[in-house]
Amino acid sequence: MLKKNIEKILKLGTIWSVFLLIGSVLLQIFARFFLAQAPSWTEELSRLCFIFAVAFASPLALKSNYYIQLDVFYNMLKNTWQQKLNLLISIVIFILFLVLTLSSIKFIVMGFTENSPSMGIKMGVAFSSMLILGITMCYFTGLKLLKQLKKE
Repeated sequence: MLKKNIEKILKLGTIWSVFLLIGSVLLQIFARFFLAQAPSWTEELSRLCFIFAVAFASPLALKSNYYIQLDVFYNMLKNTWQQKLNLLISIVIFILFLVLTLSSIKFIVMGFTENSPSMGIKMGVAFSSMLILGITMCYFTGLKLLKQLKKE
């Protein structure tokens, strides 16, 4: 149940971020051709939407194994070594995103003391994308690790 809810939130976050990104870029294009001056905040909004789209979509890609893999060397290994390598990769990914998660908390706290230049929102909001990415990547990597450990 928790896994399904997290996936649903990530999918909705990805969809909304991408739609807002497209809308912001379309507004930029329209403003540059038909208005005297393009709004300065659209560039910053586009960047922010792209960051959040990556933060929401990356854990879903990890869960579904949509990342690029180098199969040439991997397929040359025996099955037991492939399993060990998969376990090692999952452990490294988990540790990496655990460090990111813990570090992002400091960035978020620092970010609430400053505003973004053109939109005026607190930078802690932008930095929260790292926390979303870190927690959800740890969650899906942890599930993958548990599954791998049960196989052994």
